Amino acid sequence: MSNKPCILSIDQGTTSSRAMVFDADIQVIASAQQEFPQLYPAEGWVEHDPAVILDSVISVSRQALASAEQQGYSIAGIGITNQRETTVVWNRSTGKALYNAIVWQDRRTAEQCEQLKQQKLETQVQARTGLLLDPYFSATKIAWILDNIDGAREQAEQGELAFGTIDSFLIWHLTGGKVHATDATNASRTNLYNIYSGKWDPWLLDTFNVPKQLLPKVMDCSAHFGDTDNSLFGRAIPITGVAGDQQAASIGQCCFAPGAIKSTYGTGCFVMINSGDKPVISKHRLLTTVAYQLEGKPSYAIEGSIFVAGAAVQWLRDGLGLIDSAAETESLAAGLEGNSGVYMVPAFTGLGAPYWRPDVRGAIFGLTRATSPAHMVRATLESVAYLTHDLFTAMANDGIKPASLKVDGGMVANDWFLQFLADVLALPVCRPVVMETTVLGAAYLAGRQLGIYGDFDAFTALWRGAGEFEPRMEECQRSDLLEGWQDAVRRAT
Repeated sequence: MSNKPCILSIDQGTTSSRAMVFDADIQVIASAQQEFPQLYPAEGWVEHDPAVILDSVISVSRQALASAEQQGYSIAGIGITNQRETTVVWNRSTGKALYNAIVWQDRRTAEQCEQLKQQKLETQVQARTGLLLDPYFSATKIAWILDNIDGAREQAEQGELAFGTIDSFLIWHLTGGKVHATDATNASRTNLYNIYSGKWDPWLLDTFNVPKQLLPKVMDCSAHFGDTDNSLFGRAIPITGVAGDQQAASIGQCCFAPGAIKSTYGTGCFVMINSGDKPVISKHRLLTTVAYQLEGKPSYAIEGSIFVAGAAVQWLRDGLGLIDSAAETESLAAGLEGNSGVYMVPAFTGLGAPYWRPDVRGAIFGLTRATSPAHMVRATLESVAYLTHDLFTAMANDGIKPASLKVDGGMVANDWFLQFLADVLALPVCRPVVMETTVLGAAYLAGRQLGIYGDFDAFTALWRGAGEFEPRMEECQRSDLLEGWQDAVRRAT
């Protein structure tokens, strides 16, 4: 057995599953990634096949593990991070899902959410969960499955079914059906978990019509979640860290102190700011959530959620065929002197914070005969920066005014995008050496439990920045661009 312990970190994302292995100095020593199909069975519906997700996770994990072991490393533990809110209900006896995973982007329960709003229940929901009433969250997705699959509600009430966000589904299957658990960050995204009491809330369960028998045990982010089945990786490996993807990214960016802020640009964009040991409820349509929970003590965050960021770039590639790879967007955008008045509102699955309009759809304004594929690409990148500015405006109205921003995720490899983001926000933007901080955060949680990475200070000492982008746009140009964006949003909504 090697004496070089390392952590296998699994990032089950919206469009791909990734496994990375980190050594004791948080250096990446192995990596594997696999995309999987997105399913769109009806307008506004987004689904994944849970069996495909599980297969992809096992496949990339085996690849990364084998590579690490060939280099003389030994996997000491596993961390898991996941696309949040995405909902799976499965049979406890067979492990088979009753229905496809309903993805966080899915809008099919917008009507149910609107009905609950009309009953004046949103204030009470927010007071317990820190969240709003929106199809984004898990609760109405669970109810939809129970009400639309024959016999599902009866089976649920008899304790025959299990609900989980993707972390729970993976833990169940990786442990051979022995463990039905989640962590506090994922629980806090369901609209069923009381972030003050730290428990599943009876009033919420009743409001959303979800039987308690379905629910997993809620644990700390660093904890022993069980051991993998011997058949998967040749031996049992403990699962010792779990967090939802945005919380994991915040941890990977070392946002441990109140006021520390990061923005992740993956499939969607998510800005998260640490608010300390007490929940702070936003007055401007941002979310309050659990940032992490260690030794039974939660820390909280305020979050702004943009549903489409990198997904819009993927649409340029796969939907329109304008690019062959995301890397091409940088030179195409940089090759233009300006946006020529072309604006995209990327509301493919509605608008998230601070608008919360599940009914809005994507739109493009300002097209002329001179509009080129490069203009479409640039409008797409610009839209993500403008939406981030909208979140920062809401935060400013809540009294939060960061001096700089740490960024991560696949889009931040694009220098043009980061410079434009810094210009639009009028803030310095810092990119880390390890841009996939989501998977790094999960690795830290797992390694912390096993004594590999130490406390916050020890981990922070290992973090490295890879470059800072300073704002350099004239204020009048910035104002004109933002005015054009706000006009586009008004027209789209």
